[in-house]
Amino acid sequence: MATKKLKPTTAGRRDAVVDDFSDITTAVPYKSLLAPLTKKGGRNNKGRITVRHRGGGHKRRYRILDFIRSKTGKAVIESIEYDPNRSARISLVRYEDGTRKYIITPNNANLGDVIENGENAENAIGNTKKLGSLQTGSVVHNIELSPGKGGVMVKSAGTSAQVMAHESGYTLLRLPSGEMRRVLSNCTATIGQVSNPENKNKKLGRAGTSRRLGRRPSVRGSAMSPNAHPHGGGEGRAGVGMKHPKTPWGKPALGKRTRRNKKTDKMVLRRRYDR
Repeated sequence: MATKKLKPTTAGRRDAVVDDFSDITTAVPYKSLLAPLTKKGGRNNKGRITVRHRGGGHKRRYRILDFIRSKTGKAVIESIEYDPNRSARISLVRYEDGTRKYIITPNNANLGDVIENGENAENAIGNTKKLGSLQTGSVVHNIELSPGKGGVMVKSAGTSAQVMAHESGYTLLRLPSGEMRRVLSNCTATIGQVSNPENKNKKLGRAGTSRRLGRRPSVRGSAMSPNAHPHGGGEGRAGVGMKHPKTPWGKPALGKRTRRNKKTDKMVLRRRYDR
């Protein structure tokens, strides 16, 4: 995957950096693995906005991905496709019995490559094994937290975690954020980095592109009146003030740590803040 800089034919295209889609092999998704996707517009079951700045956007269909990779055996990559619901590429793979599934494409995977799931799989890119059977230093993605529940960590474009050590039934991982965390060694992970690492270099260039992605405009709190936001009001342009930045509802913002999960605190050896 690579990006390309557009010619400055308009003001909106002057600074735009977009995908060149050179790695995409087909524009037609596999129909049996599609599902309808209704938009919520940031609203809950009562119709109230719980997440601001969402709505509109192009119509999408959900691609049903195999995060569990429970089907053992070998499969061949038939196509590499764009998924509008995620930043990474997805691959359609065909198993020896003819079953087809979508998976997250590992970086540097190509058409015709063979992937394998199970304990007999080699330590090769795209293969899925238990963490306990991987060598120290291995790079992995699509990591389970509960055995058999499917991968939940490290699935966005260009990300990867590294196996640091194995000890007493747990595997120590260094996550993309820098956090060091223990995960049960019988959880599975896929070897390699996630595809589309250049995604971080994209620039939308204009507001219309953002709207098509389902993002609505946001307004800075410092541009509001004092009765609309804690940052509002004042003469001229006033900064937020890094001592007491607030949300519109007066809660602490910009760096306030909100994690409260005592059940898994013992699994975290080093927080990402302590690097």
